[in-house]
Amino acid sequence: MKHKMVAKVCLPLTFIFASLGSPVTAQNKFIECLQQQHYQESDPVSDVIYTPENSTFSSVLQSYARNRIFFTPSTPKPRVIVAPNHESHVQATVICAKDHDLQIRIRSGGHDYEGLSYVSEVPFVLLDMSNIRSININISDESAWVDAGATLGELYYRIAEKSNSHGFPAGVCFTLGLGGHFTGGGYGNMMRKYGLSVDNIVDAKIVDVNGRILDRESMGEDLFWAIRGGGAASFGVVLSWKINLVQLPENITVANVDKTLEEGATELVWKWQNIADKLDREVFIRLSLQPVNGPEEGKMTVKISFIFMFLGSAERLLKLMSANFPELGLQEKDCTEMRWVESLLFWFGTPKETKIEVLLSRNLNRSVYFKRKSDYVKQPIPKADLESLWKVMIELGEVSMQWNPYGGKMSEISETATPFPHRGGNIFKIQYLVNWFEGGAETKDRHINLTRTLYEVMTPYVSKNPREAFLNYRDIDNGSIGSNGNGTYEEALVYGSKYFKGNFDRLVKIKTQVDPDNFFRYEQSIPTRHLAAITREDYERCDKLFFLM
Repeated sequence: MKHKMVAKVCLPLTFIFASLGSPVTAQNKFIECLQQQHYQESDPVSDVIYTPENSTFSSVLQSYARNRIFFTPSTPKPRVIVAPNHESHVQATVICAKDHDLQIRIRSGGHDYEGLSYVSEVPFVLLDMSNIRSININISDESAWVDAGATLGELYYRIAEKSNSHGFPAGVCFTLGLGGHFTGGGYGNMMRKYGLSVDNIVDAKIVDVNGRILDRESMGEDLFWAIRGGGAASFGVVLSWKINLVQLPENITVANVDKTLEEGATELVWKWQNIADKLDREVFIRLSLQPVNGPEEGKMTVKISFIFMFLGSAERLLKLMSANFPELGLQEKDCTEMRWVESLLFWFGTPKETKIEVLLSRNLNRSVYFKRKSDYVKQPIPKADLESLWKVMIELGEVSMQWNPYGGKMSEISETATPFPHRGGNIFKIQYLVNWFEGGAETKDRHINLTRTLYEVMTPYVSKNPREAFLNYRDIDNGSIGSNGNGTYEEALVYGSKYFKGNFDRLVKIKTQVDPDNFFRYEQSIPTRHLAAITREDYERCDKLFFLM
């Protein structure tokens, strides 16, 4: 009996690092399995399979790969790409990949900053969800079912087709795929009024590790909780989401005011830090901070852009700013009233004459190499330290930041309501950004190090123990358990505590229940309790059992 107990506790150790067999054999057997699993003549799975032997393989692979860092010949490629156009294709892919020891990477819109949704060092299948993208809007009950492969732009456009007084709180980059955006939380400029995307999701359909399609009722509340902000790629493949639409004025107001250091930007940033999270929840004022050429030839300065979204009229916004932020000097000429759907083009930076049909475009800017990082700020940065920060930004030259305000609805939702824990107590969130346009390892390292340098300089002013980070701003610097996804609990806790804080252990528990063999895994996935056990309670229990044998 003791021997059986030892085997039960310790057997996972012997299977975690099993070998994967020859590449060609695994690939061929996987494809054969797909064809055997899928019987629908109307949607043959053979039409959505791409291998390196196909002439279109590279174009399909790169079609939703945004960061040029991952375009190099040496970047690991999938053994097979499956681009399903039917949910049964997804089911077959999960079953066959599991049966033939192939990891799955799941991609919807391709905005994964670190390429983890389409790059892996171990043999893998790319499940590209971009063809599963239906959107069904129901204005009568203010809801919608949206497929994981749809983009935010497509969702926004379809809502606007039905109503000028409804919207949905999500990101401003309209080429984002819903699948990944929602599973990380879904952050946008209406979050002070309506919270995150996940705060407005009421149902979902997911393919689990056994190939079953589950909705909220059949998956249970634990798994439904986990996929709304916990990174669903650790638990299964989301097919679609049911969302609640939010009510908006038929016209809202946007505005932009630019100030340089020479124009008193430091005082304005100091004031913004003290009021941005306390203003009426209809107001969202993002700061964009970047080094630019100064008024004096040969010298740089820092430009601060105060970018507004106000869920109301320009007249009301001007009164609100006059009462709370007169130092900025917001004027009527700075403000533009427009439909909410049109405001998305303003935030994306498209030319004024751009038609809203551009929201349906899936063309990505694939000419850019980039690195992103994130932080959360809980106390205003002192004026003197702001002055020092500007000097660092000018010295680095190419790194910019976005500061996004908190408060409002975000302070009213418990940090355990969803896996996304960054709620009350935050003044603003930082995104660090650097872009470059030339390839080469030296250029890449230089630019990434610029971002890391600014991130290090900000250490005294941001959250601590843990230093929190935003999952959707994926950053491998936050920790990794490797491409095989079989690292220890302690290794996963490095990034898990930053992304999820105290919610991490609940995610581990749910993961162990729904995917005990850790099939859905990647560099920053949620580990199973079996992996956690290696260095915690079960390891000690296993050791004691061996002693008793």
